[in-house]
Amino acid sequence: MIRKKSLRILAGLASAVLLTTGFSSIPVRAESDVITIRVCNWEEYIDEGGWEEDEVIDLESGDVFGETALYEEFEDWYYENYGQRVHVEYSCFGTNEELYNMLTLGDKFDLVCPSEYMIMKLMAEDRLVPYSEDFFDEENELNYYIRNVSPFIRETFETNEINGEYWSSYGACYMWGVLGFLYNPEALSEEEVSTWNLLVNEDYARQITIKDNVRDSYFATLGAIKGDLFLSEEFLNDPDYHERLAAEMNDTSQETISEALEFLQQVKDNAYSFETDSGKADMVTGKIYANLQWSGDAVYAIDQAEEEDFELCFSVPEECTNLWFDGWVMLKDGIEGDADRQRACQAFVNFLSRPDNAVRNMYYIGYTSSIAGGTDGDEIFEYVDWCYSAEEDEEDTVEYDLGYFFDEALYEGEDPEGAGEYILTVPEEQTRRQLFAQYPPQDVTDRSAIMRYFDGDSNARINQMWINVRCYNIEKINAAGWAAIVAAIVLILGAVIYSRIKKGRNKTIRRPHQPQ
Repeated sequence: MIRKKSLRILAGLASAVLLTTGFSSIPVRAESDVITIRVCNWEEYIDEGGWEEDEVIDLESGDVFGETALYEEFEDWYYENYGQRVHVEYSCFGTNEELYNMLTLGDKFDLVCPSEYMIMKLMAEDRLVPYSEDFFDEENELNYYIRNVSPFIRETFETNEINGEYWSSYGACYMWGVLGFLYNPEALSEEEVSTWNLLVNEDYARQITIKDNVRDSYFATLGAIKGDLFLSEEFLNDPDYHERLAAEMNDTSQETISEALEFLQQVKDNAYSFETDSGKADMVTGKIYANLQWSGDAVYAIDQAEEEDFELCFSVPEECTNLWFDGWVMLKDGIEGDADRQRACQAFVNFLSRPDNAVRNMYYIGYTSSIAGGTDGDEIFEYVDWCYSAEEDEEDTVEYDLGYFFDEALYEGEDPEGAGEYILTVPEEQTRRQLFAQYPPQDVTDRSAIMRYFDGDSNARINQMWINVRCYNIEKINAAGWAAIVAAIVLILGAVIYSRIKKGRNKTIRRPHQPQ
């Protein structure tokens, strides 16, 4: 059964600051006793509630339904479990850079949800508060995050570091995914979309879009220009494959940046556009054939196209892919050493990590939660089963193994009793569609690399390259181009001079005080 996704996003969410109301059933304390936490998240990135009656998700473990916004429900939950009133000021940002600018200009938040490289940047600048030891206590039944986070996600956060400090100390993963191509299977074959070189395939000139940001575009470019290396037997069989892949995909040497500039100039000549959000609509309407896209937005677009009886698919190139994360971090200049505020922020993260709430968020926004369940039941896997498992009489089906995400023993390479417990029987098409985008198989995550935070010098080189790509690069002008520019300048100057001479001839000259 294909997942039915809620699309009722409140108008004006991008700029609104949503404030919660008081409780009618709880005694009102003095205003000074209420903890206020300022939460800033991506636009349209949390369940806002308001589901229709026919949208109940009926799982074996119980029904899931979104009646009100999760940040509002958190206030009741916190009071019931901690005995203290909390008030959530919820606001949104549109990009990591916009969030960083907001912080630089003095906006104060306690809890924010940037992407992995921005988390690293904030860590490097010593702007974050580490999670307390209590947050990692798996015996505490309210610590839903550490009890239920996927072993794959947990290991990633516990082994990646910046300046000697692990991500897990400062960040709790919220959503994750990979980078690939959203594509029209009627126009492109699976082989054609299995390589980053699709971006410069002249057979599809003006039919492909690329992201209008340097990080995603640079990553795809490195995948293309280093593709032969990545697919070589020597590289694939290297015992340090993952370390080498990460190093190559974070290469900011001047030589590599120059190669990337050449490639991106070709992309610019070949692409329909550089875009941030319009690519989904262009795919759904059939305006273009392929779109460089994050997996979560690919799910959204595939769902939208399906409503129009139009098929879209998702592919991850064979060379490699970007593994990205968005995670919750606490800011020093917001928390300001307030233990009660920090506890409330950590509780907010745990509340969103409760399996039923993780289901609500995935259903509402289409992205993939870091939560796998396990300690608190198999609600997440039940939801994936509810979304994607084939009907009993369906013929064209395949087995789809999700053990690496849901089972710690399987992720660690063991073969415990019950192996196969997290294998779904799904329609064959789902190996290219929503399921593949939401939960890519392990062979995809195995060829993934995380793009890291770049230091000042690397950032300057990459940003200059991007300026040359997005603006007019004077170094790319050939002799014919220079001749055309000179001719245009001569014509313009000639027209201006002629106009002034003509005006001078027609003008009546008068001296000061000349009689009329």
